[in-house]
Amino acid sequence: MKFCSECASPVSLSIPAGDNRPRYVCGSCATIHYQNPKMVLGSIPVWERDGELKVLLCKRAIEPRYGYWTLPAGFMENNETTGEAAMRETQEEAGANIRLGNLFTLLNVARVHQVHMFYLAELLDLDFAPGEESLEVQLFTEKEIPWDDLAFPTIRTTLELFFADRIKIREGGSYGFHTQDIVRNMRSDLEP
Repeated sequence: MKFCSECASPVSLSIPAGDNRPRYVCGSCATIHYQNPKMVLGSIPVWERDGELKVLLCKRAIEPRYGYWTLPAGFMENNETTGEAAMRETQEEAGANIRLGNLFTLLNVARVHQVHMFYLAELLDLDFAPGEESLEVQLFTEKEIPWDDLAFPTIRTTLELFFADRIKIREGGSYGFHTQDIVRNMRSDLEP
């Protein structure tokens, strides 16, 4: 940040009185510019018929990780709830109509200043199509998922936890709520 969004004067990095972290502070109007993590919201859209469960994935048409597979997800907008953001992103990226379930994963990606959250979701129909940010969308069984071509560690972690919980469900259990810190390096498993 170079200039104040309130008065357009230059800002400098300093620790304001009563604070303990460096912040961008305007030397003219004294506005303190706080920067906070971004929220990434998405869903795990599933279609289950005749005992076969499939998950809807999107192939990215944008960087980072162009051409890699992901769950439909993106940045939360102002004036929407986390659930609304997950539903909007699913519609935008996969053109999919879903019934939103419970929050399933909350993943902290501190090194890129993000928190990723994924909701369980049921596809209401098979009327889906790629949005502007997707090259294609496709349903996959667990065995068909392109594990080596997943875009981000948060996607892999969420899918691994989802399928582990599916085993518990077959044994009479239920889906859990999972939270983890994702610390993998961007080069080996790129994170947005």
